[in-house]
Amino acid sequence: MKKKFLSSKDFLWLSLTLLIPLTLFFLLPVTPNDYWWYLRLGGEIAQTHAVPAIETFSYTQAGQPMVYHSWLAALLFFWVYELGGITLTVFLGGLLIARTYGLLWSMMREMGAGPRLAGLITLAAVLPGSINWAMRPQLFAYPLFAWSLWILWCWQQGTKRDLWALSLIALFWVNLHGSFVLLILLIGVGIVFGTGERKSLLFALGGVFLVTLVNPRGWHVWEYVVTSLITTSNQAFSREWMPPVNEGWQMNLFFAWILVFMAVAGLSSRKLSRVEWAWALGFGWLAFSGLRYGIWLLFILAPLSASLLVDWGNQRLDRRPQGGIPQMDIALGILFLLMPLSLLPGFRSAWWTQAPPVLSADTPIIATEWLREHPELPDPIWADLSFSSYMVYALPERPVWIDTRFEVYPPEHWENYEAVNNASWNWESLLDADQINVLMLSQMAQDELINAVNASEDWCQLHQDEQANIYARMDAGDFCP
Repeated sequence: MKKKFLSSKDFLWLSLTLLIPLTLFFLLPVTPNDYWWYLRLGGEIAQTHAVPAIETFSYTQAGQPMVYHSWLAALLFFWVYELGGITLTVFLGGLLIARTYGLLWSMMREMGAGPRLAGLITLAAVLPGSINWAMRPQLFAYPLFAWSLWILWCWQQGTKRDLWALSLIALFWVNLHGSFVLLILLIGVGIVFGTGERKSLLFALGGVFLVTLVNPRGWHVWEYVVTSLITTSNQAFSREWMPPVNEGWQMNLFFAWILVFMAVAGLSSRKLSRVEWAWALGFGWLAFSGLRYGIWLLFILAPLSASLLVDWGNQRLDRRPQGGIPQMDIALGILFLLMPLSLLPGFRSAWWTQAPPVLSADTPIIATEWLREHPELPDPIWADLSFSSYMVYALPERPVWIDTRFEVYPPEHWENYEAVNNASWNWESLLDADQINVLMLSQMAQDELINAVNASEDWCQLHQDEQANIYARMDAGDFCP
């Protein structure tokens, strides 16, 4: 890729473009699903200097072999949280998002798109992609994917000097998130369909593969990937592993962009290369097979869309001369980048009386603290899925019945969870079988189960707040009024 500094006007347009994703990300609440248990994992790694190999977070699977692939992401989350709490954590996530879309914008500029067209298409990728912005290890993989895509596009154009960086990317990616296999896929498609110098790319692929073995589990990392792809619990019970559906404004935009892209690709005077079509179709197939893959397709569609619209953009959006005062452009650009900082958790509450909450509504802060203050309540406890993920970190002395690590629990366990969660006819007998003594239920997500428990003579309510109800079994001790 070309080594050049941004012009002042480019810096201004890039800053204005990044203002939107930074604002959105800083305002999004942190959800408990795949963040808090990673935080606990990172703390254990920092304390023991080793990646845990057995299950300790739950009592139902305690002692079973456990693979924590994203150990480096967990450790980084822990260090950042220890250093600056949730404020610095959200800031880190914002940096990763900004770096990702900044790379895509810069790639589009190198492909010939003007700054306005690149900004418009970047925002078109930001809005539907925001559905995949949860605070989780996958955030670390986004800029690595964008960087890899840019390097391979440059290789396709005849520039191969940056191929060495693919091994560096793989070294970090393989320890941050299981999606590192997408790098292999990108390179493999390039070798088969690309027109760049294949020998160099083959050497790069060999280096990438060798580097993927530099992780705590060595070659077993590939075993983990295969297991994740075929585990029934992932495929049958995790929403993100299921095909996407056109529900919600983000998915409406996602499907609309695919339709528009197909139309533009057919009508544009510019044509995509074989490798570009292979990337689009390959990642399109992934995106339609699982919700979790949609954002990778968006990362590919953005620069491809820009390449198809270069002529239109230069005639319509970027035809006006790029005048102005460079110092003013830089000052405004810095201002655009600094403005979202006022929306960070811990800052926005100082000036915004109705500021949105930092943590999502399914984070049971009050109820968890209430449980901590009542250690006399007997285990075991059964809790809402999201609640349990937060409790893994916030209440480690009470191992959970289940949490959002879908691959940890067998399909029968998930079937029992859904039966209880939906207040099926046998919900109470399932709880009896596991000798559950305490329930922590979500007011937002478990209305039917709460009604069933309230109607039962075997349970009494001990606590209620805006997020949760806590119940104890009538015969578990002298806890009920």
